[in-house]
Amino acid sequence: MENVIEKYTDKDQNRRKKMLFIYNPNAGTGVLKPNLSDILDIFVKGGYEVTVYPTQKYHDALAKTIAYTEPYDLVACSGGDGTLDEVVTGMCRRKEMVPIGYIPAGHISKDMLEAADTVVNGVPFSCDVGVFNDDFFVYIAAFGLFTDVSYETKQSMKNVLGHLAYVLEGAKRIFNVPSYHIRVEHDGEVLEEDFMFGMVTNSRSVGGFRGIIGRDVIFDDGVFEVTLIKTPRNPIELNEIVAALVIRQIDSKHMYSFKSSCVKFTSFEEIPWTLDGEFGGEHDEVLVQNKKQGLQIMIKESTKQHFEEKKEALQSAMEEADIEEMVGIEELEPENTVDEK
Repeated sequence: MENVIEKYTDKDQNRRKKMLFIYNPNAGTGVLKPNLSDILDIFVKGGYEVTVYPTQKYHDALAKTIAYTEPYDLVACSGGDGTLDEVVTGMCRRKEMVPIGYIPAGHISKDMLEAADTVVNGVPFSCDVGVFNDDFFVYIAAFGLFTDVSYETKQSMKNVLGHLAYVLEGAKRIFNVPSYHIRVEHDGEVLEEDFMFGMVTNSRSVGGFRGIIGRDVIFDDGVFEVTLIKTPRNPIELNEIVAALVIRQIDSKHMYSFKSSCVKFTSFEEIPWTLDGEFGGEHDEVLVQNKKQGLQIMIKESTKQHFEEKKEALQSAMEEADIEEMVGIEELEPENTVDEK
């Protein structure tokens, strides 16, 4: 811990920038409080004059982010997904936006101090933001099976049991599979099915599971990854769906998977949605749009370089695939022959 803190040097007080630090004192397992002094020390030694605001109630982080009038250069936050979601939503509703830094609560001390380091010594990365009707989300908007587990699990239960709390809460729903008849419109195509689950994401990991969406996720390309799972008609189909999820493959018989910058969902009943793990309201019509590179978030310079390299590699692979497809089409086309007389 001391090594992380000691590497910082005081900067010229006259050039000190301003930071608003919003944190949820009730988030996680209480690991933030004993590290708060060290985190603030990193912020100050990183060249910032820090204003600290502990949230007092639900949506307090949202209200503070929208309402502040001071000329902050950076807004940092610490807490769970809900705290981050509130700060992002508040920032997206402001006319003048500044970069956001995030310290996840519940991590070990070393990780939290490294995250604080990234907040002040990282680089801004312009990532996509989801617009959900008149709301916003960072990495996921979802409906259906298990999507209410996060926000319906009591905070006291989360603090004591951690990840096990989500498992126990989710187990209650395994024999109560929901089904919603939904019309899905995107890029000139229309799907109309009974679905038990759906998600619009900009993340490589959902609910702690990596690889379900695929590996070709780019966070600033202006499109979302959309996954829809049909309602199983019998136990065999349910087993096939579960098996596909376990091996992280899309089963085309029971699932749809596509990329899009704009998706419209229309249902005959109001459906509860979750946005970044928090309750997003009940809706019978939802328009999800991608606000390309609509938010700046602080990340490590090495991470940004990795994102750029991955983006270039994926774009190159897509161009090669397009060329191969065009060549294949040309080879299949019959040659035009002209009879000479």
